[in-house]
Parts: sequence; C-alpha cells; structure tokens
Amino acid sequence: MRRRAFISLIGGAVSAWPLAARAQQQMGPRRIGMVLNFDQENREGQGWVTAFQENLKQLGWADGQNIRIEYRWAGNDAALMEQTAKALVAMHPEVIVSPSSPTTAFLLRETQTIPIVFVQVIDPVAQGFVKSLSRPGGNATGLVNLETSMTGKWVELLKQLMPNLARVAIPFNPVSAPYSNLYLNYFKSTAGSLGVELVPASVPDLAGFEGFAAAQEHEPNTGCIPMPSGFMSGQVTEIAAILLRHRLPALYVIRAFPKAGGLVSYGNDITDNYRKAATFVDSILKGAKPADLPVQFPTNFELVINLKTARTLGLTVPLSLRTAADEVIE
Repeated sequence: MRRRAFISLIGGAVSAWPLAARAQQQMGPRRIGMVLNFDQENREGQGWVTAFQENLKQLGWADGQNIRIEYRWAGNDAALMEQTAKALVAMHPEVIVSPSSPTTAFLLRETQTIPIVFVQVIDPVAQGFVKSLSRPGGNATGLVNLETSMTGKWVELLKQLMPNLARVAIPFNPVSAPYSNLYLNYFKSTAGSLGVELVPASVPDLAGFEGFAAAQEHEPNTGCIPMPSGFMSGQVTEIAAILLRHRLPALYVIRAFPKAGGLVSYGNDITDNYRKAATFVDSILKGAKPADLPVQFPTNFELVINLKTARTLGLTVPLSLRTAADEVIE
C-alpha cells in the first residue's frame, strides 16, 4: 500500500508539472511600454535607455527573459508621439515609461488606469499630471528635472561668464516644450533681480533657430539659454554649431552640448533619472500603485565648461567656475 501510494503521488506530481510550466509560459514575461521623444540614432538617448535597462537588470528584470520592453521612437513629431501613445496603450502593458511632458500628456489622454512613469518633466502638478508631489493620486508618477531655483542659477552662471550681460534670449520649440509659459514664469521671478531682460523666442525648426540666432547676434551683451526639450536634446550638434557660428554665448542644460562645442552646461544628470525610473517600474511590477509613489526631484547635478569655446567667444572663465566644474573641456 505504501509503495502504491508513493508511485501515485509521484505520478500526480509529474503530470502536474508540465501544466504549471505551460501556464507560466502562457503568462509570459511582464510587458513594459516605452515611448521616446528622440530618434533611435541619438547617442545621448541610447545612453539613457541603456542606464534604464542596466538598473532594471540589477533589480532582477531582464529584457527578453522575465520582462519584454516595447520601445517606440517618436522623435520631436507631435503627431507621431500621439499615435505612439495610442498604440502602446492599446497593447495593455503593465507600465509605460514616458520621457517628457508632451509624451506624458498624450499618454494620460489615452489611459487613466495603466501606470505611467515620467522621467523628465517640469512641474507635473501645474501640468495636471499629478494631484500633488507627495501623493500623485492618479496613474502617473516619476521624476522631474527642474526646480524653480535652477533658472536663477543659470542666469547667474551666464553672468559670471559675461559680466556685462544685459539680455538673455530663451529659444523654445512649441511642440516639445508645451510648458514654455511655466518655464518663462520661473525666469521672470529671478531675472529682474539680476538686472537682465528676458527675450523669449519660439523656434519651430532648425531653420527658425538659425534665424533666431542671426537676429540676436547683432544685439550687444546678449546670452542664450535654450529651453530644455526633446527638440534641443535631439539636435545637440546642430544647435551648438549655430550658436557658436553667430557668436552667441549659451548656457545649456545637458552636458552633451559643451561636448559638441557649446560653451557651458549646468543641469541634472539625466542618466541618473533614467536609472531611478527603473526603480519606479520595479515597484509597480511588484504591486505598488503610482498614486502612492511620491514624485522625486533630481539629486545629481553637473557643471561642464568648454574652455576652447570660451576662448573662441573671447570670454574668460573665472577660476572659481573651473574649480567647481565636474568637467573642463580644454
């Protein structure tokens, strides 16, 4: 009797195992959607995505094994961003990663249930993405890339490089920077105390950016702070070259610009934001709700200076800035 019971038990376990295995296979890997507001060939963007992938792997999620990431590259095309948002939502992933304000806005129009993790947005409360920073309250949460105090710091840095600075031109792309009014309001709150005039300029494309730079070239004591957006980060080399060609000193937000010949950059470490986005995804896949995950501010900032460009523009970089810089390009 004992022998028959034992054989029966083993036989039941053997027959049940394939069923469990098949059920696991049918369930398949967890699906993540990722819409990106830059082209697939963008090296800077590739580095950000790699950082996201690597941290996910450290957290136990490997693409092609227990997760499947659906990447969609939309560039700076608003129509394509909207189509991509619709397509990703229709796939019903468990979470969608959104790099920017425009992509987040499109996604939230399509779903109020699928969790969305934004990576780089400005004032998500004012834009209506979350109810509050500490308690987002809906299906979106993530990371921001700008505190209001940063705008004053940018003007101060530019003024250290240009002691006679009187005007700050702020070009922005209306498609990739729908938050332009918020951004400009931040500047207005600090520019007056620093004695500079703000000159906002809408630039629809690279040709428009060229025209903007040519017009500012003839205005004395003018500096430039391009508004951060997918349009700017997607065309780093071209924008840095245009501003240098028209001898317009500029402060940028991402380090790729001085590496491409721009003057100086100061901003949060975007790569770090993508790493942290992976921790949000990990928490959501393990059962956390976006409504309960507080929005995070950046903690790592970078100052990069291109001394060669400074010399070309006839500017002297103070020793204090060179000492404080995370990287000085000779």
